[in-house]
Amino acid sequence: MVTGQCECGAVAFEVAQVRSEVTFCHCSQCRRMSGHLWASTHAAFSAVTFTRDDGLTWFKSSEWAERGFCNICGSSLFYRETGKDDLGIAAGCVNTPNRLMPGKHIFVADKGDYYQIADDAPQIQKN
Repeated sequence: MVTGQCECGAVAFEVAQVRSEVTFCHCSQCRRMSGHLWASTHAAFSAVTFTRDDGLTWFKSSEWAERGFCNICGSSLFYRETGKDDLGIAAGCVNTPNRLMPGKHIFVADKGDYYQIADDAPQIQKN
């Protein structure tokens, strides 16, 4: 069982399995929403059980997606495309040990100019 939570614990979840590869998104929207880059694993939304959701709020961040965050501590937790069962789960909120590993970098053409990508994961200019 994989578990995770926001900083204050007002949002907590469990899911039997998540994708082991982490996707790093460098697009400007993800950078603004997360404060740097968005690093996420994935699971089926229908497979996730929220063991606590008092702080969970969904923000429609575009015509095609929404983002879940804690309205108490502000933790950025989830990304979900409208009408899809996939759920992007912030890798940083997944409790350890979790066996997650770098998978790929996307929207590298939009990355911030203040950092370098230092791992060997594939880099995709757009997605």
